[in-house]
Amino acid sequence: MYHTYPYKAQIPILIEGKYQTRTFTSKDDVDSVIELLIDEVKQTNKKGSQFNIADSIVRQLPFFACINVLLDKQSQKDISRYIYSESFGISPYKGSYGEQPSKWVEKSFLIKNNIERKKSEAMRHGKAK
Repeated sequence: MYHTYPYKAQIPILIEGKYQTRTFTSKDDVDSVIELLIDEVKQTNKKGSQFNIADSIVRQLPFFACINVLLDKQSQKDISRYIYSESFGISPYKGSYGEQPSKWVEKSFLIKNNIERKKSEAMRHGKAK
């Protein structure tokens, strides 16, 4: 569902008391709904909640778009590189830590933090092995 444009879907956000059905013709249309979700989470968190923006998007995305919209090839390649280098204890790029590309260092911290957060969630919900 929602693999090819154009398509219609009801967005999971109340606008003027209603859930709108929109026509999606490109990733830009999906991005506009994601922006609405981000705003909704930020507003809710200002009232004392602690929702994670990324989790909220991933959980609501299937209601209006295919998850593949968010998964680009470069990100998947970065995640694979990270897992491979961690699994085999090798440097992802030639050289020591100080010689790694700064962009890669930023990406690796982001990937690691997300993996650790997911592990922590799984432990809290009894899904860890």
